[in-house]
This record gives sequence, structure tokens and C-alpha cells, in this order.
Amino acid sequence: MNAGEVPVGRGPKEDDGLRAAPHVLDDRGPDGGVPRRRVVAWAAWDWGSAAFNAVITTFVFTVYLTSSGFGDAAETSSKLGIGTALAGVAIALLAPVIGQRADRAGRPALWLGVNTAVVVTLSALMFTVRPDPAFLWWGITLVAVGNVFFEFASVNYNAMLSRVSTPATVGRVSGFGWGAGYLGGIVLLLILFVGFISPEVGWFGVTHDDGLNIRVAILIAALWFGVFAVPVLIALPDRRDGNHPRARPLGVVASYRALFGTIKGLAREHPHTLFFLVASAVFRDGLAGVFTFGGVIAQGTFGFTPGQVIVFGIAANVVAGLATIAFGILDDRLGPKTLILGSLLAMVLAGLGIFVFHDQGTRMFWILGLLLCVFVGPAQSASRSFLARMIPPGREGEIFGLYATTGRAVSFLAPLMFTAAIAVGTRVTGGPAQYWGILGIVLVLLAGLLLLLPVRPEERRSEAVGMP
Repeated sequence: MNAGEVPVGRGPKEDDGLRAAPHVLDDRGPDGGVPRRRVVAWAAWDWGSAAFNAVITTFVFTVYLTSSGFGDAAETSSKLGIGTALAGVAIALLAPVIGQRADRAGRPALWLGVNTAVVVTLSALMFTVRPDPAFLWWGITLVAVGNVFFEFASVNYNAMLSRVSTPATVGRVSGFGWGAGYLGGIVLLLILFVGFISPEVGWFGVTHDDGLNIRVAILIAALWFGVFAVPVLIALPDRRDGNHPRARPLGVVASYRALFGTIKGLAREHPHTLFFLVASAVFRDGLAGVFTFGGVIAQGTFGFTPGQVIVFGIAANVVAGLATIAFGILDDRLGPKTLILGSLLAMVLAGLGIFVFHDQGTRMFWILGLLLCVFVGPAQSASRSFLARMIPPGREGEIFGLYATTGRAVSFLAPLMFTAAIAVGTRVTGGPAQYWGILGIVLVLLAGLLLLLPVRPEERRSEAVGMP
């Protein structure tokens, strides 16, 4: 047996009466590989989920909620921030426990379907949000709760990565899924932009009256997610391993007690997995900051028009998607840690280039900005595959839940450093210095890189992680 492989049918050990959930890896073909149709079905969820990420939380619905129809932009943005912050707290507190309970039930596909169905339903309900201040909190609530259940679904989805990959292909499979998410978002955005958002009278006679063009676009986005979420549920249904009865459910208090036991077990038996969770939380926030503040810098420092920002955003996502798929091969050949370190280093250098050449106009940002985007997706995908290689079987949901929690726990870093760097730059230069903000993002990426350096990859093992 190769290093890192897990014998099929051998379940996790039991500790003090808490039985870990059975784990089935027997989705392999007769040659030991995973059939391509199952990989494509799994990646289809990533493709479809971009409807929530790109359309609802980034480019369309949240922008709609902060438009003049709902009130003063500063006030609506502040309230939206409150809603998303509360959602972040809920995710940080609940994600690992939700993942753990799914592990114990041994039914990740069921819970992926349930959580996805909730997100699709909440997205469809956004059609009812009219451009009126009376609907603002209703819209914010739908976005916030949708964020929570989307993160829960993502935990279940990531936990299924081991079922559609082998130790030799986990990097390229993760990259294929992540890249599909980028490209799916762009395809859907283009469809909605051409068909409903841009024209005065869109397809099916939809107009801008009462925000109908945006509301219909969101309804189609919900349908898009629902349709593309189905293949993985059909191709990778939950199975039972007859050698292991279903684990008994835990109450809320017992679930948190088991979670703390897992963290202790990681610290004692798998410290580098815990170190990686911390390091990845930092650099993933830096990666998020690249997309969050990239458009802001393009417009404020390099003179992009709003239309140019949209065009750049489309190009950036296409570049990130294609690069993520292509770099997945390097993940498997060089190892995910090497790919992450190389990507972070390239992004640090590109960010410094943006700072140094901030007065060189739009062409320079097109070059350096797209260079940044080349490495964002590969770093994100390799981070997922790095962790997937180390998680003991049957604990995927819980550990990926911790992955979500650690990411949320430091989500303030990039915005804080971006703002602080601008404040320092303004004081140093004596005038507006928005371009200094990129240094804040660079520092977050560099901190994540340095934290990752001492982390050693650990073999995926067949025993459970430190159950109390």
C-alpha cells in the first residue's frame, strides 16, 4: 500500500464509547481510479455554487441592497455589514459541530443536499425583496442566513473530496472543482448581465421597474445552483459500511466537548495539521482581500471607470479559474505546500509591484492585477487539497468545519491591514494614499507564508483524531 492510502473497510478507532462515523472510500473503479463522471458530478456543485458567491454575495444582490432604493448608501452598507458579521460568528461557532455531526451520521451527501436546498430556497425568496427601505432587513436576513447554510454545505462538500480523488490526484481534482467555480460564476454573470441587468427591456420583457430585472436575475441564480447541485447527490450517494453501525448522535454540549477533545488531539498527535489550520486562516484572508479590494484600488488609484472594473473582474475570474485547473497538476507533482508557498511569494511580489508602479496607469494594473489573480485560485485549491491529504478517515466534516471556523476567526485581518496601511500612507505622504492599502494585503499574505514554512505534511491516517 502506498503512503497515505487508507484500507477500504477499516474504520476509525473508538475512544471512550464515542464511535467515529464509518467512512467509505470505495468509489474507485476497477483500476483503482475514480470514474471521471463522478469527478465531474462533484465539480458541478462548485460550478453551480458560484450563483451564491458571485451573483448574490459579491456582484449583484448585495450591491442591489445598498442601492438608493433602500436608503442612504452608508446606512444600508452598515446594516449589511452587521448582518454578514453575525453570520460569520454563527459559522465560526457552529461549522465544526455541524461537520462533526454529519461525520457521525455517515451521511455527508444527505446533509450537503439539505443545506444546499436551504440556500437555494433562501436565494429564491430574495425575489420578494423590493427596492424599498421596508424590505432592507428582510433582504439582509436572507443573505446572512444564506451565508451560514452555504458554509455548512461547503463543509459537507469539501468532506467528499476524498471520495472523488486518490492520493495521486487529489490536487488536480480540487483544482478542477475550484476552477469550475470561478468559470461558472462568470458564465452565469454574463448570462444575467446580457439578459436582464443591462438592457432596459430584458429577456421575457423584464424591465427595471420595481427592481424586477435584479429580482428575476436572483431567481435564475437560485435555479442555476439547484440544477447543478443535483449531479453530486446522484453520483455520490451515502453508503453504509456493514462493518460499522451508525454512531449515536451527540447533544449540543457533548458535541462541543467532543470538538474540544478533537482540538486537543490535534495539538497532541497531529500538531502540524493544527498549525496548518492557523496558517491557512491567515493567508486565505489575504487571498480574499485581493478580490475584495482589487476593484477598489483599480478605480481609486489606477483610474479605472466602473465599466472597466467590471471588465477587469470578469477577466480576473477567468484567469483565476483557468490557472486553478492547470495548477492542480503541479499540486499533485510538487505537493500542495510547495504550490501554496510559490503562489504566495508570487502574489507578494506582484503586490509590491502595484505599490511601486501605482502611478503608471491602467496598463500596469492590468498586468500586475491579473498576475495576482493567476495565483489566488491555485493557493485556495491547494489549501483544500493539503488538508484533505491529512484528515483521518471519517473526520472530514469536523476538520473542514474547523477549517471554516479558523478562516472566519481572522476574517478581520485583511480589511484591518488595508485600512491601517492607507492611514499610515496618508500620514507619510501628507495626502491621499489609497495605493498603500496593497501593502496591508501583502503583509497578510507574507504572514501566512511565514506561518506555513514550518508546517510539515502529515500522512493521512486511518485512526480517529484525539477523541476525548
